[in-house]
Amino acid sequence: MFTGIVTDVGRVRAVRDTNRDRRFEIETKFDLSTVDIGASISHAGCCLTVVEKSDGWFAVEVSGETLALTTLSDWEEGRPVNLERAARVGDELGGHIVSGHVDGVGEVISIESEGGSHRVQVRVPRPLHRFIAPKGSITIEGVSLTVNEVEDDVFGVNLIPHTWDVTTLGTLNVGSRVNLEIDMLARYLARWRETA
Repeated sequence: MFTGIVTDVGRVRAVRDTNRDRRFEIETKFDLSTVDIGASISHAGCCLTVVEKSDGWFAVEVSGETLALTTLSDWEEGRPVNLERAARVGDELGGHIVSGHVDGVGEVISIESEGGSHRVQVRVPRPLHRFIAPKGSITIEGVSLTVNEVEDDVFGVNLIPHTWDVTTLGTLNVGSRVNLEIDMLARYLARWRETA
């Protein structure tokens, strides 16, 4: 489990295909002496397992399924990546409860400056849009955010300068593809309504 609070922006240092899967090596500022092989780390909102580590970098392997359903298939050497280590019992929950399971890939359709902040609108694949509500939580590229408005299959968020500067969201452009995870509570409420 994660909270959607990015604790490092790593960088893809190597990409290698292995049969149908892909291996990424990620540079990080994390103290890797405290990261075990088998640990879960959120990469742009996608929970991946550490399979190897050395000084300043670790490796993860990504299945064909994950490549097909996330933005990870777009990753190349040099790409910055939002990273978050798994939450521990007793940690401060600064964002919201995040599973690290990407629900879909959205597309940025507008970015506007608003004071020091940026308003970003994202188009969501259907039927995912029905799980997004104003003032609800959403995770974009692993970052916990509050939904400002929703109109059909488009929602908007406001990115304060800090978030813009210390995550990869400051590199977004119109047309960027982004990993999305809907609020876990919305998912279970919708399922409950379907079966009630």
